[in-house]
Amino acid sequence: MKSTQKASLTKYTKALLTVSLANILGVMVSLPVYADSVTLDAVQKAVTEGKTSLSMRYRYEGVDQDGIEKDANASTLRTRLTWKSANLNGFFANIEVDNVSAIGNENYNSTANAKSQYPVVADPTGTDLNQAYIGYKQGNVLFTLGRQRIVHNDQRFVGGVAWRQNEQTFDGYRVQYHGQQNLSMDYSYIFNVNRIFGPTGNNADLTGKLHLFNSQYKLSETHTLSGYVYSMDFDSALVLSNRTVGLAYDGKVSGLKIHAAYATQSDAGDNPIRYSTDYQTLELGYSFSKIHLAAGYESLGSDNGKGFITPLATLHKFQGFADKFLATPANGIDDIYIKATGKLGNLGLTAVWHDLSSAKNSIDYGTELNLVANYPLANKLGLMVKYAHYDADELATDTNKLWAMLNLSF
Repeated sequence: MKSTQKASLTKYTKALLTVSLANILGVMVSLPVYADSVTLDAVQKAVTEGKTSLSMRYRYEGVDQDGIEKDANASTLRTRLTWKSANLNGFFANIEVDNVSAIGNENYNSTANAKSQYPVVADPTGTDLNQAYIGYKQGNVLFTLGRQRIVHNDQRFVGGVAWRQNEQTFDGYRVQYHGQQNLSMDYSYIFNVNRIFGPTGNNADLTGKLHLFNSQYKLSETHTLSGYVYSMDFDSALVLSNRTVGLAYDGKVSGLKIHAAYATQSDAGDNPIRYSTDYQTLELGYSFSKIHLAAGYESLGSDNGKGFITPLATLHKFQGFADKFLATPANGIDDIYIKATGKLGNLGLTAVWHDLSSAKNSIDYGTELNLVANYPLANKLGLMVKYAHYDADELATDTNKLWAMLNLSF
């Protein structure tokens, strides 16, 4: 799609989704099937009994990256206001607005502020309509239409990237079924992805025709099988177009926690690269008193110079917090890691070590150490301190990142 067409579509999308609350509720009232049963009092009740919440998240992120002269020092505040109506004959509305502000100077490359002399901290400032949708729930079926958050499983393929100050959300419709026989199904049709690089700019949106299907079946209380089919045909980011089919298993056997998954992926739509490759992962974990230890292996394969991709994932969760592998290298990636989590009183601690190499051609990418500490300061107020050190071998450069984050909710 040409840039002017994309801009026009994005503008139309945002205009459509910023429709006033009164108009959303008016749509509910005007539906013929409910015209007789919906009164002005019912509409007022849906509004006045709606739930409003406010949260604030301050974060300092410092980045020292070899090869870039200046260090990044990002001090940002995200303020989020959320409102959800009460039920109106099965219908409800949800609106969420985010504002990201820089505290002090923007001494970092937000990807939108043209400060390439600093390392990237992908937290552009601005105000964004994070969610705006109407929903309808009947029995075990939930239908939602508009801009919404979508999270599947562990977010390896579809997630909200909630770690960044500007969250990833999706424009389209979604149908969810949660059965009483341990089966759930989830299908979404998405025409626009609101990326973390927004709310404005060339990288703020990804348009296309995306079909996202995920299902889960509980074999028992401790064993769950998941299946998914993702078909992504992007309008302009052609190299991201793909078709992915996979299975995942999560369970516990005699105290041993198991996560295993396999997926196969090939090109789709107008992707100029023809390829077919696979994804596999296995993690085993065991808890001793207040300590949980885990070891895992994750592999994103490669074919025809193209690595297995997950463009809608919460990528920060995987392959190290330094975010060196947001784009899969051409030779793929193998990640062998060990992880330990535990508590000292109210202090939560996590340490992860990654050994990162290519899936093909035996390239040593590097190693990474991640450390995380969480502490509740008061009711609804929490502190997180986080550190990442990437020691480069044959990919990228040495990088240190430090975060200090305060979360407050009302």
